[in-house]
Amino acid sequence: MPTERITSLQNPRIKLARALQDKKAREREARFLVDDLRDLQRALHLGYEVDYALFCPALATGAELDLAQTLPQVYETSAEAQAKAAYREHPNGLIAVLRSHQPRGLDDLVAQQTPYMLVLVNLQKPGNIGALLRSADAAGFGPVLLIDSTLDIYNPNIIRASTGAVFLDNLFALTSDQALPYLTAHYHLLAGHLRAEQSLFEADLRPPLALVLGAEDQGLPPRWANACRRIKIPMVGRITDSLNVSVSGAIFMYEALRQRSNTS
Repeated sequence: MPTERITSLQNPRIKLARALQDKKAREREARFLVDDLRDLQRALHLGYEVDYALFCPALATGAELDLAQTLPQVYETSAEAQAKAAYREHPNGLIAVLRSHQPRGLDDLVAQQTPYMLVLVNLQKPGNIGALLRSADAAGFGPVLLIDSTLDIYNPNIIRASTGAVFLDNLFALTSDQALPYLTAHYHLLAGHLRAEQSLFEADLRPPLALVLGAEDQGLPPRWANACRRIKIPMVGRITDSLNVSVSGAIFMYEALRQRSNTS
């Protein structure tokens, strides 16, 4: 259990945990913060290492106490110090600083053999990316490519929205120049488009398939759109003509899962 008690809000470990809310600090320190018990449990299960943890007895649940007893370098804090370190407005009793894994690139992707992958082109909203990671895992998609993205995968909102799927180590950060030639040579590229002629429910989604999604406000860049077969999600509502990108992605991926299940 705790190796020492932290009483000062200026303690270096409190200050580092606070700083890790910023992308530059996460990249500089090669560390990130997890302040949710379920996310921490999943990160540990998937091989991530804790650098140190902050434990507040006044805020902790029994499950947090149990986990804290298994961790190295646990420091006891006050509720005030825990609130300063946490990302959430209402902090939990256990917060951990974990060591980041190195980003994966094209060489790592080429070494993988997978029938389905998700390709996210220039998506910048962490919540959408996290939700898509969660859906991709649930629907049996393998690698997820972040194309031309300025986000880092340990953004707290990505972690939260993914419910821990971000720790699967199936994320690859690539540029369009790296990804597009490889994908067009090895996969059928599929993208949603509001004015496409073919319906999703009429489309053949057999592998090898790369589902390509673009930002909601701009869509796919022309070079990506021109490389993809375009289909549309049927809509029968009175005013709705589009869906959130994370919802659209989930619908596409589950249709691929349905077709795969029907042929297995």
